[in-house]
Amino acid sequence: MNRKFAITLFLSFILHVAIAAVLLMGNYDNKPKVPPKAAPMQAIQATIVDRSKIEAQLNKIKKKKRDDAKRVKELQQQAAAAKRKRAKEEKRIKEVERQRKKKVREKKAAESAAKKARAKANAAEKLRKQKIREKEQKIAKEAAADAKAKRLKEEKAAKKADDLRKKKAAERKRKKQEAKERAVQEQMLEQQMAEEMAIRQQARRQQTMTEVGRFTALIRQTIQGNLITDRSTMEGKSCKLTISLAPSGFVTNVVIGKGDKVVCDASKTAIYKAGTLPVSKDPEVFKEMRTISLTVVPEF
Repeated sequence: MNRKFAITLFLSFILHVAIAAVLLMGNYDNKPKVPPKAAPMQAIQATIVDRSKIEAQLNKIKKKKRDDAKRVKELQQQAAAAKRKRAKEEKRIKEVERQRKKKVREKKAAESAAKKARAKANAAEKLRKQKIREKEQKIAKEAAADAKAKRLKEEKAAKKADDLRKKKAAERKRKKQEAKERAVQEQMLEQQMAEEMAIRQQARRQQTMTEVGRFTALIRQTIQGNLITDRSTMEGKSCKLTISLAPSGFVTNVVIGKGDKVVCDASKTAIYKAGTLPVSKDPEVFKEMRTISLTVVPEF
């Protein structure tokens, strides 16, 4: 753009120089040059000759003047056209420069707006990131608080469970110890009861056997009371019998064992003659004498 403007100025300068040169070189004096005086005859002839030359010269000059005027006019027209072109070009250049400046201003304005927009966007992004960081920090803080609360809750639950486990273990240990002690006590009690029972049973047994012995003696006396004796055949002899009794004392069976036949037969007859024999009303005593064995020795 600047190069074209420089070329236009240079051409305008050359044109003005050319016009100035033409104006300086041209002769615009209408008066003919007077030749030096000569002899009269020669003067007339010379005048005639010179006049034609002068006229020719004048015509030449006039033509040249017209041509120069035409040339000047053309140059002026060219200069005017060049001036108009230069003015138009200058106007165009100014317009171009104005447009360029406008574009520069617009570019600067756009850059400024873009810069402001970027600054605004950066500020918004910074604010957004700050909000995100704050939100993340808040979330992290809440998560940490939740995790801490959860951890404390779990620790509390674990401690509670551990305390409960220890309590249950202690309770189991206590119960186990109590069970052990109770087992020992029960064993001791059972042993004591067994000993007492044994003592009681032994005492009862002794009592029962005493009662059995007493009723056996009564049964023997009953048999002796019903026995028909004969000294000549029975003296020094005996008979072993096994008697089965009902709870009422009724004789249900008599089994003769070892002994003298005479004594045995007489003893059996005496038993059946009695029909019922003395028995105890105590079941335990009767149990021991349900089936009773005894030896009958005749008494004289």
